[in-house]
Amino acid sequence: MISVLILTRNEQRDLPDCLASVSWSDDIHVFDSHSTDNTVEIAKAAGAQVHTRTFDDYATHRNAALTSIKFKHPWVFLPDADERPTADLSREMQQIALAAPDQTAAFRVRRRDFLFDTWLQHAQISPFYIRLVRPERARYTRAINEVLEINGPVAQLSYPLDHFPFSKGIARWVEKHNLYSTMEAELIVRNQGLQDPSLVTALRDPDFHTRRLHQKAIFYRLPGRPLIKWLYMVFLRGAILDGAAGLTYATLQAFYEYLIVLKTKELRRGGA
Repeated sequence: MISVLILTRNEQRDLPDCLASVSWSDDIHVFDSHSTDNTVEIAKAAGAQVHTRTFDDYATHRNAALTSIKFKHPWVFLPDADERPTADLSREMQQIALAAPDQTAAFRVRRRDFLFDTWLQHAQISPFYIRLVRPERARYTRAINEVLEINGPVAQLSYPLDHFPFSKGIARWVEKHNLYSTMEAELIVRNQGLQDPSLVTALRDPDFHTRRLHQKAIFYRLPGRPLIKWLYMVFLRGAILDGAAGLTYATLQAFYEYLIVLKTKELRRGGA
């Protein structure tokens, strides 16, 4: 079997469906950041074990969950509250957990993001995420848009994980990314990003997350980033093929990038 870990903060809208999608597990943990809605009550009613910790930053908070919880099983599935494993993925994970070689440390899954009930097949920038891990061999880095580092080989799962980032509405997405852009700008100003990114690594490294780390560090050095991002998403990645949902998503991502640019300039000028 597999243990499940879900991090929450006021997730009463999404948590019930997430819990239902992992009801096959007999060891579900909800790691809550002092929710003020019915999140904790929903988790307890579903039979999940609830743990509480004050949020500080994403990497530290996730690491605290992985290290402080005594999981019943050697494998831990890590969905966000707005993510749902498909039935095929749930079966695949349970079968693999029994047969995976000891040296395998984690599994990566393809995530499908949805907007307006449309799968953002082309617009989605980062479709691959590590979601099934041996917790003692997993560690998060980076305070925002955290990176999961794995000590050992990472294998690939075949079936998708569905993600609904707009389940709480466009306004909530904008509110969350307003916070994210502030944290990103602070990281840039404090020079906590990758200091010497390599174009060769960004294009050719066999590990997807290593490529993304170097790509992002190079991207932050480019002028006109919001426009570049929009053009890249719409025409190179083909967001236009996803119709109105793809164009909307590309525009929202360019807006997010523009907020990072503005807030970085503001901080460097001694602003708020």
